[in-house]
Amino acid sequence: MFRLASAMLNLRKAAPDDIPLILSFIRELAKYERAQNAVSCTENDLHRDGFGPSPKFRVIIAEWNGEPAGMAFFFYNYSTWQGRPGIFIEDLFVRPQFRSKGIGRALMARLAKTAIDEQCFGVRWEVLDWNRPAIDVYQHLGSKFREGWRIMQIMGRELNELAESSSTHVSKD
Repeated sequence: MFRLASAMLNLRKAAPDDIPLILSFIRELAKYERAQNAVSCTENDLHRDGFGPSPKFRVIIAEWNGEPAGMAFFFYNYSTWQGRPGIFIEDLFVRPQFRSKGIGRALMARLAKTAIDEQCFGVRWEVLDWNRPAIDVYQHLGSKFREGWRIMQIMGRELNELAESSSTHVSKD
């Protein structure tokens, strides 16, 4: 537990009971990022992939004076160049009424400590180029953009077409 100003901040590991809250944070973040219709994730998806026998992600919940204030949603990536895992932050979200209280910084600090404790090479994440407030916070923490790199993604129809083409190009042994 952290004491910030005259309030109490509690950071804790998410539990299965937090799934509705996690999904609400995801939806609130999507709305903030102007993509509220892009969320197809369900509570069942979060339960299966985060709280089953082989978790694919972890979540830290931030509470301000007992109220849910935000979350960090993260998982491992792996650097072949470093020969070690890293932490990838999929979502870092603080509800608007709780911003400017140090909660985002506290979540980032917790992730940095987790990375060090788990012998990770570092922490990575993405930020929208128009989100100047977030960029300013991240740069103030000492983070830097990876020069020369651009994010690529394939999904949907193109992903299916590429996968289907594998049977004509690769043996299945």
